[in-house]
Amino acid sequence: MSDTLKRAAAERAAALVSDGMRLGLGTGSTAAHFVAAIGERVRGGLKVIGVPTSEATRQQAEREGIPLTTLDETPELDLTVDGADELDGQLRLIKGGGGAHLREKIVAAASHRMIVIADGSKHVETLGRFPLPIEVVPFGLKATEIAIAKVLKGSGLNPDLRLRAKDGNPFVTDSGNLILDAHLGRIEKPDALAAALNAVPGVVEHGLFLGLATGAILATGEGLVELGQV
Repeated sequence: MSDTLKRAAAERAAALVSDGMRLGLGTGSTAAHFVAAIGERVRGGLKVIGVPTSEATRQQAEREGIPLTTLDETPELDLTVDGADELDGQLRLIKGGGGAHLREKIVAAASHRMIVIADGSKHVETLGRFPLPIEVVPFGLKATEIAIAKVLKGSGLNPDLRLRAKDGNPFVTDSGNLILDAHLGRIEKPDALAAALNAVPGVVEHGLFLGLATGAILATGEGLVELGQV
């Protein structure tokens, strides 16, 4: 998908931002366009404050000159704009391809609205084509992996779990955790799966974002498509 279309989706989302807003700043290639668009508006006089969802986003926001805060200082946000690895027609998402889904979910949950900006190819009928990231603490990794596999089997899914790696070493999140990517193919009952995974000791968070997104702006070959309330 053209980078120009992604930028157009980000600029459409940036147009929703007004003076005084407290913003959640997402992570990923499409969200980076939104941060850049907000940075341009800030340099033009827009008064906002942002909470970044990753160290990479924090560094970009600082370069753009966007004033930043934390959720401890600003625990309620007006709007979060973030990308997604998949979304369905009910605005249920899979996120975490970049490994930032723990902070992304905390920030989204603290926001009154969450707008997703994404490539139109990310819009699917059924979630699961993209591997589901499951963030786990390093302690007891094998025991946690076995427990997750049992949950997946109990949900009628194939427990194909793979420890995420980077440069030949286990990938470590900004919060110091590891990620097991579950290659599932289809997730017919995401709500039930989310609840089951939440009950596994050692699981910190997973990439199912349910009931958080209020709208989406998709960049497609035919232009921008809006879903939900934008």
